[in-house]
Amino acid sequence: MASALRVRFAPSPTGYLHIGGARTALFNYLYARRFGGDFILRIEDTDLERSTPESLKAILDGLKWLDIGWDEGPEKEGPHAPYFQTQRLDTYRDHCDQLIAAGKAYRCYCTQEEIRERRAQAEKEGRAYKYEGTCRERKDVPEGRPSVVRFKMPSAEGSVSFDDLVLGKITKEYSDLDDWVMLRGDGIPLYNYGCVIDDHLMDITVVSRGQEHVNSTFPQLMLYQAMGWEPPRFAHLPLILGPDREKLSKRKHKEADVMLHKANGILPEALLNFVIRLGWSHGNEEVISRQQMTEWFDFKDVGATSGVWNPDKLLWLNQHYLKTLPPRDVAGRLAPFLAQQGQTLPPEDVRLERFVLAFRERAKTLVEMATMALPYLKQGVTIDEKAAVKHLTADSLALLRQVREETAALTDWSVPALDAIIKTVSERASVGMGKVAQPVRVAVTGNTTSPGIGETLQLLGKEEALRRLDAALARG
Repeated sequence: MASALRVRFAPSPTGYLHIGGARTALFNYLYARRFGGDFILRIEDTDLERSTPESLKAILDGLKWLDIGWDEGPEKEGPHAPYFQTQRLDTYRDHCDQLIAAGKAYRCYCTQEEIRERRAQAEKEGRAYKYEGTCRERKDVPEGRPSVVRFKMPSAEGSVSFDDLVLGKITKEYSDLDDWVMLRGDGIPLYNYGCVIDDHLMDITVVSRGQEHVNSTFPQLMLYQAMGWEPPRFAHLPLILGPDREKLSKRKHKEADVMLHKANGILPEALLNFVIRLGWSHGNEEVISRQQMTEWFDFKDVGATSGVWNPDKLLWLNQHYLKTLPPRDVAGRLAPFLAQQGQTLPPEDVRLERFVLAFRERAKTLVEMATMALPYLKQGVTIDEKAAVKHLTADSLALLRQVREETAALTDWSVPALDAIIKTVSERASVGMGKVAQPVRVAVTGNTTSPGIGETLQLLGKEEALRRLDAALARG
C-alpha cells in the first residue's frame, strides 16, 4: 500500500447529502489537508433500485456548497478511476475468482427462501442466525441455480483486532463471524467486499466513517488478510443525535438534509463550524474558522460520545458569521433570497450591502435578513394604526412636514446628512430627537422599530422616502 496519506468519502447516491455524511466528508477532508494527503470521493452506487442521478447531484451540490473539495473522484478523474462502483464490476468479479481459486471463498447456491426459513427457525429458538456453511465444501453444482460468493472464515479458533484512532483497540472472536456474502448472483458487490477492494486499489491509508460501521470492520479485516494486503487504519466517528436524542435520520429529522439549511438561510461557514463540533473539539473553542479547522483537526481529538443537534447554537453561529464576514460577501448571498421574494437586485447594487449592515445585528438567517429588507424595496407602506395614533399627532405632523421639506432639498442622501436634518428639526422645535425620529419612522416603515432613522431613510432611497412621508402627511 502506498505510504502517502489518502482518505476517502464514499456515499451512496440514494438521497440528499446527510449531515452525518457531511461531517464524515469534512473530517476526512481536513485530515488530508492538515497532513498533506489526498481526499478521494468515491460513489458506492450499487443499490441499483434507489441510486439516482438526482441524488448524486444533491450530494455533489452539498459538498460544493460546503466547499469540501475532492482531489480525485467524479468530475476530477485521477489515476484510480473509475470512481463509481457500478463501473468496477469486472474488478470485483476478478478478485472473487482469485479468492475462490485460493480456497478462501466459495459459491453458495442456497436460495433466499432457504436462508429466510433458517433465520426464522433460529429466531424461534432464541439464537442468533449464522450461515451454517451448507455450500462451504459442496461438490455438486445445482444446474441452472444462481449463486452468490461467500467468504470462507477460518475454521480454527481465533480473533481479529484493530486499533481504532477514535475508540482504541477493539476485538471480535472468529466464532462471532460467519461466511458472509461478498458478491451477489448478479455481480453486485456487497458493502464489506466492494469497499475493501476499492480502498486497497485506490491506496486508501485511513478509513474514517460512522460508528455504525464498527462491526463491518472485522469481516473486512479478514478479507484484507485473505488477500495478503495491509489494511488501512480506521477511525469510527460518534453518532449525531437529533434534538430528541435519537439518531439523526432522514426519516425523522428534517435537520439531516444539508441543503435544507442552505434554503433556510444558513451560511456554509456556520454549518461547518456547527458540524465539526459534533464529536470533535479543540479546547473550549466554539467559533472555529476554516483555517483553524485545517490547522487543528486530528482524529485523536474526536470523542467517542454522540453529538446532539442544537438548533439554537446553529442560529447563534450563523448570526456570528452574518456579523463578522465581509458585508460585501454576505450581500452576494443575500441577493438570491430577495429574488425569491420577487426583488431582484444586481450584485453591484449598493443597497444589498446596506441591508447587511442594517440588519445583521438582528437577523439570524439570510431568510430573516431578506424579510427585513423586503419592505424597503417595495412602493408604499401600511401604517399600523396603534403606532399612528401615538406618533402621527397634529404636533408631530408639523415636525414631519419640516423633515419632508428639508429632505426634499437634500442633495447628499447619506446617513450623516439625514441624521443632521432630524437633529436640526428637533433643536428648532426644542424637543428631543426621538420626538422627530419616531414619527418619521412610523411614516416611512409603518411601525416603531427599524434601524437608525438616517439609515432607514437611506435604505428607502430619496424618492420612496418622500413618497411615504407625503402619504403620512395626507392622513391629516
